[in-house]
Parts: sequence; C-alpha cells; structure tokens
Amino acid sequence: MPMQQQTSPIGRDTVRVEGRQKVTGVAQYTSDFHFPGMLYAVPVGAAIAKGKITKLDTSAAEKMLGVRAILHRGNIGKIFRSIPGPGFSGICEERRPPFDDDVVRYYGQYIALAVAETFETAKAAADAVGATYAAEEPNVDLQLVADDEPDEVMTTFGPMKRLESERGDPDAAFAIAPVKLDKTYVTPFETHNPLEPHSTTAIWEGSTLTLYESSQGVVNLRGVLAQMFGLPVEKLRVITKFVGSGFGSKLWPWTVCPLAAAAARQVGSPVRLVLPRKMMFHAVGHRPRTQQRVRLGATAEGKLVSLQQDYIYTRSILDAHHEGCGEGTPFHYSVPNLRVTFGRTQRNIGGGADMRGPGRVPGLYAIESAMNELARELNMDPVQLRINNEPEIDESRGIPFSSRHMLECFQLGAEKFGWSNRNPAVGSMKSNGLTLGWGMAGCSWVAARFPAAAYIQLRDDGCCRVASATQDIGTGTYTILAQLAAARTGVPLDKVEVELGDTTLPEGPLSGGSMATPSVVNAVFAAADQAIESLKMVAISTPGSPFVNHNSDDVGFENGALFLKAEGPSKGVPFTDLLQRANLRLVSGNGQSPSTFGNPEPKFSTQSFGCHFAEVTWQPEIARLRVSRVVTVIDAGKIINTLAGRNQIQGAVVMGLGMALLERTEYDPQNGAPINSSLADYLVAVNADAPVIEVHFLDYPDKEINEIGARGIGEIGLAGIAAAITDAVHHATGVRVRELPVKIEDLLA
Repeated sequence: MPMQQQTSPIGRDTVRVEGRQKVTGVAQYTSDFHFPGMLYAVPVGAAIAKGKITKLDTSAAEKMLGVRAILHRGNIGKIFRSIPGPGFSGICEERRPPFDDDVVRYYGQYIALAVAETFETAKAAADAVGATYAAEEPNVDLQLVADDEPDEVMTTFGPMKRLESERGDPDAAFAIAPVKLDKTYVTPFETHNPLEPHSTTAIWEGSTLTLYESSQGVVNLRGVLAQMFGLPVEKLRVITKFVGSGFGSKLWPWTVCPLAAAAARQVGSPVRLVLPRKMMFHAVGHRPRTQQRVRLGATAEGKLVSLQQDYIYTRSILDAHHEGCGEGTPFHYSVPNLRVTFGRTQRNIGGGADMRGPGRVPGLYAIESAMNELARELNMDPVQLRINNEPEIDESRGIPFSSRHMLECFQLGAEKFGWSNRNPAVGSMKSNGLTLGWGMAGCSWVAARFPAAAYIQLRDDGCCRVASATQDIGTGTYTILAQLAAARTGVPLDKVEVELGDTTLPEGPLSGGSMATPSVVNAVFAAADQAIESLKMVAISTPGSPFVNHNSDDVGFENGALFLKAEGPSKGVPFTDLLQRANLRLVSGNGQSPSTFGNPEPKFSTQSFGCHFAEVTWQPEIARLRVSRVVTVIDAGKIINTLAGRNQIQGAVVMGLGMALLERTEYDPQNGAPINSSLADYLVAVNADAPVIEVHFLDYPDKEINEIGARGIGEIGLAGIAAAITDAVHHATGVRVRELPVKIEDLLA
C-alpha cells in the first residue's frame, strides 16, 4: 500500500521538533556535557583598560587546595596567530592570541587563567591572582571623530573603501534643494547578552582536539582554532548541539576558546570554561557606538534629490570589526545623487562584533529617522514620502531587484494599523487619559546564501535522517531541516531525525546574516534527490521488484513511494518495502549548494523588505512612556515555518524596543570598565515591556535565492523599528530624540 498522502510541511505553522528535548531538560548545551576528570577554568581580567602589566603574582593562588594550574604568558604554551581563509572563512574578530604580550588594551583583557578541580576553587584562585600595572588614561570618549586613515582600510572582512557608494553630485544637489535636512544620529555601545554565556569544554586525545562550544559557526571555528594550535582540520572536532542564543556574539571565535584548549593541553585533562556574566561585557564583542550625519535634499513635492550618509563607528585598538551602517542605504530609496562614507575611531574597549542586524540596523535607524523628520518638514505623511521615492531598480548597481514589494508592505501595514486615523499634530491623539504617538519606518535586510552541504538517509523503518554541520541557535534550524527533508522525501515530520552542530558532518553554513535557512534549502533537496535516485536504482535492480525491466527514468517518486510514471502515483510502492525486499538498511545522498554571498557581479539585487508601524503611550504627569502596539509587515519570500517566523519577528521587535528605549553599555572614563555589567543594570526589554505585536508576511517566493524561494528573517525585524518608535515618541511628546536610547531626561527637558 502506498504511504498516506502528506500535507506539505512547508509554509505552515510547525511546532519545533526539538521542543520536547528543551522543556524536559534533555537538550544538552555546551556546559551540560560532563567528562571524567574534568577541571574548571576561570579567567583573570585586567583591571585597567590601557597600560602594561609590570608584575603578575600567582603565588597565593597556586598554593590553594585543588588548584591544578595558574596559566599566564610564561607557561601557557604556544598559541599561533590565525589569518582569514579564502571566501568567507577563517573569520576572527580578535586575532591577538591570549597572553601574547604584557600590553593591556581594554578592561577585562585576559591576563591569567586559573584551573582547578571545582568551579568555586577556580574562581577563588582567579580572585587571588595579583597584578601590578603601569596604567595610562584610557580612551572611552563618547564623542566620535574619525581617525586619519587612508581611503581604503583593512577590516575583519577584508579591505574596504571608505567611500562606500556614490552617484551624481550630492553636494551640488543638496545646495540647491528646496527642502533640506542635516541631522546627526547616535546609537550607543550595546552588549549582546545571550541567555547562555560563552562556554567551552576542551578535550585532548593525543594530538586530536575536541571542543564542545557555544558557537554560531562550528566550521569557521574549527578552521581558526586549527590554525591557532597548528593542527590539520581533521584533527579538530567542534560540537555545538544547542545554543542558548548568541545575537552574533558567538559567530566568531573569541580568546576564551583557545584559552580553554591551551589549558586542557597543559594539564592533560578536559577543561570547562564558562564566562561569568560580568565578563560577557569585556572580551566577547559588542555593537560599536555609531555617529551618523545624514543630509537629505528634496523638492517641495517630496522627491529626494540628494542623500548623504557619513558615519563613524568605534573599534578596538588592535582589531577592525566593520560596522557597515551604509550597507542598505544606496538602494533603499530612489535618489539621483548619493554618497555614503565611513570613518573609524579607536577606543580602549574590547573588539566590536556583529550584533543582530550589524551595520544596517543602526544605519536604517538614522536613514529612516531622517526620512521621518523630512516628512515633518514637508508637512507630508511619512508613508507617502516613502512611496514617492520607491525605486524601480537597485540604483547603486543598476540591476533589478529579484523581488521587492515594499509598496504592498506599506499598504498592508497602514491598513492593519489604522494609519488613516492618524492626526499628525503633536500630542493631538488621546486614549483613556493617555497621549498617543504613532510612528512608522521601512526596513530591509540582505538575502543570500552561504555555502552549504547536507546528508540524507532513507531507512527501511520509514525514518529519514538529515544532517549538516550548521547549528541551531534557538531560531528553529532543527525544525527547518526536518521540514525540508519531509517535504522532499514524503517521510512524516515525526519520523525525520535531524543532526546538527558537529564538524564531522557535511559542512554547513554560519548561523548569521539571516542566511542559515536559505543556505540549506538547496543542499537538503539535492541530498534527498540523490537518495531518491539510489532508491530508483534499487527498485529496477532488485529481483521481484515491480520495477524490474524498467529504466530509472520510468520511475517516479512522490509522497515516500516509487511508481511507474505511466501508471501514476496511485500505484506507488513505499520505499520501505523496496529496501526490505532488497535487504538494505538504507540509501543515502549528499547535496551541496554554492554561496551567492558577496557575488561581485550579481544579476539581481537580492534583499528582503518590510515596514513597522508603532504606537506609544505617554503620561506626562508621571513621565511614563510605553510602546503599546506594533504592526510589522515583512516581504521575505516563502516563509517555511510561519509559527517560528512570527516568533522571529516578534522577538526582533521586542529587541528593537530595547534598542530604542533601554539598552546602552556605559564605560567608566577613569578605568575603562563597563559600569552596568550585569543583567540588573544593563536594561533589556522583558515580558512586561512587550507590546501587542502583529506580524504579517507577504508571500512572494524568491527563486533567485533557493528552490523554495525562502529568504532569511532573523534580523530584518530589528531593522527600522527604533526609528518608528522614536518618531512615535516625537508625535506624542514633541521631543525629537536623535541619540538612543530615549531617556526620560530627554522628554522632561
């Protein structure tokens, strides 16, 4: 009998396949793995942000009962420097190996490592290590002036020209524009603060190193760490079964990882290193501070004639993370004259890093805020202003968009929000004794693929196994791969096994850039197709099979069953029957999908688009400001799992609320220490802050990205939302805030 017809698992609400493991505690995160003889490590961080270590006193710590080693520059052993690899590989934000010299460049820089039989002992030993410094005054200044640098600079991702994009004559067009806007927007230092801190468990077996790591990129991490320890990649295995989020901080290896590996090498036992929350503010990345001057020139009818964005961001003393605020600007609106430039300025702070929506999120905050201010200057509806400047093509490259439905996003968002009821006068809208403020903004995010490979097995018990060395950082990748495998093979979702997060599997993509899902689609489908072709060969070559004496081209496959194309699927034979008849446990297939990210000569501009409409309530009597509701519309191709998709956008909107109203990392100008380095003092949005969030997806599959037409959605929900909220704040209060986060002091001024 043929298998029962299955409804496609693509494009519908699907409960997470790993959900039961998580809620029952079966899912193992990095610090949940235990090994015989395992030791615990705690780093010692520098207590200054600039200067030099003149003396390190480890004597008291070394005498403590249960301490196995106090490692430092003199005894850590050799750790090599890494370099970038071909393509988008070998990426690392902090290239300096730990303990490489005695110079301190930021507060919390690791200067020693305590290794002991218990975590408590290791912590006590780390606290007992004394250091003497020749301290200098650190630079953590908040006013940004670009350093004097050449026109092309080296960044973490390779050389970049500081003149990012230019067309026409923006200076001349701005000078004669009937309406002008020239404003500066600032976003603060932000710290990622995933729920799970960075953690590593390192195990050496002879010359083979195994790392249990909280990573968003196990394949990249393997490549970097292999360099740092002089190992061939086949001698290094990275395992990341579950990740308690990362927001970009776990994309690239930080010095905490080689420290654990070096410690395990020195003491000859497995070593676990889990960063305490306070250290999460020191040496595992942050979103740099940005300062962006935006100049817009427009006609009285609201047509842009000039757009200039000149931005500056902070970077660490040694490293060169690029915060590309101008990435989305050149094609966001139609404008004949445009220029985007960037500058950088060094600070005595740890390395910057990709944080959810790197570059484009702070960049679109500035551009969309400027558009909202321009709409006020023109006395024009901000939605209409954007419609007036909707581009037909990507004007920065002169190529068409693969898919862009921004106007439909505006239309649907305005309808669902009730935008037509808006009174644009400041403070004019009231409800239940509260002043309402309404604001909106557009958003976009890049759409592309990283290289990906996958492996599929079809087994005689009717199960399917799909595997790839990507990772699930809490976004639902386990479920996505199960859905893809089920869709292609016809195996019910509950009979699909997914294996991720292990570099012994086919190389998978990073969980970053909203590209993991679009990257794996074609690879999984190709692997499934190869396994199905193997099934066909089994079918035509097994004695007693109904397909003997036929060619494989005569055989079709649908809904988990093979059939003769001449007879149709109604007479299909389940693949399990054929495997059992042939006495085969399984057939398998491998699939690969090449990268499209960074293609220097694309035929299409591939992006996702959307918009946000936000409402705030303001109680001036008690200075209480709240975001009360948000409507978001996203054009991101085919949404594979609509339940997880809505969850992604809702989470991004809540994070955007934090960006707009709460989040900032503050540094002590005297010693460079992060002042608010705890979850009690670093404010993030919580359940009580979350508004009613309504998410709508357009359904326009983008087949330039993959066979399904799915684009990533992990970051686009954060782009633009802060600008919508700050415009709503202005509508309610009359106060235009251009430096995030909005502070009560701003509104009371």
